Amino acid sequence: MPGPRKLDPSSSPRALLGAELRHRREDAGLSQAELGAPLFVSGSFIGQLESGVRRMQMDQAEKFDEVLGADGFFVRNCTALKTSKYPEHFAEAAEAEARATAIREYAPQLIPGLLQTEAYARAVFREGLPTATESAIDELVAARLERAQILTDPTLPMLWVVLDEAVLRRKVGGPGTMAQELRHLATLARAHRIILQVLPFSEGGHAAMGGGLKLMAFSDAPPLAYLDSLGSGQLLDEPSKVRRYELTYDLLVASACSPAASLALIESVAEDYDHEAERS
Repeated sequence: MPGPRKLDPSSSPRALLGAELRHRREDAGLSQAELGAPLFVSGSFIGQLESGVRRMQMDQAEKFDEVLGADGFFVRNCTALKTSKYPEHFAEAAEAEARATAIREYAPQLIPGLLQTEAYARAVFREGLPTATESAIDELVAARLERAQILTDPTLPMLWVVLDEAVLRRKVGGPGTMAQELRHLATLARAHRIILQVLPFSEGGHAAMGGGLKLMAFSDAPPLAYLDSLGSGQLLDEPSKVRRYELTYDLLVASACSPAASLALIESVAEDYDHEAERS
């Protein structure tokens, strides 16, 4: 694994905390595992904090101040990390996603947020928040589209997505919105910006029937797994658990259609939605 990346402490509050944590830990002569022990977290977790992948929580900041004799530095600066444009259960995963070099995702019900068009995202939020104001929906859509800007880089992150066939068949926003969304996926796949596979209904049961899964790899920190469920999510860094979900993803890939066959299916379903939209 490459050596620790040198963070620019002025670039963000998280970078500031990560750089200072690494400096004070090394100055104290502690390994990452030794610093993690009093907090009951792994050395990998400490490394992710130092590299800016993970978000420092207030209780952790308090403990770091105590163990490293930081005179309240971490508590004072941790408050700057509290605000986020994303839901609380997803905020840390979204921030880690922006630093990932590779993302592998299984989507059981909806197009992943990074790949949603504006119309599709708006339909998703409106269905989930039927009484929200238009301005509130606008803010949510804008934040989701902003996340997708990480794909403007031609190569990083590498994004590999397995879509359940249900994602293609569920008419979110109606046939016109679905046709546009599926063509967006096809464009990205044909441009070789993403790897895209479809897990067909014909495969029956599979390894991830419990919910969505996102795996993230980094150049300077151990990998993470994010488990997605209704209104909640869990970010995991324990190596044995991450390896377990990496195997889950490998099994999904083995059961899914090839990228070429998946692209043909997606474009065929898009054509069906186009015809349906014309008739309506």
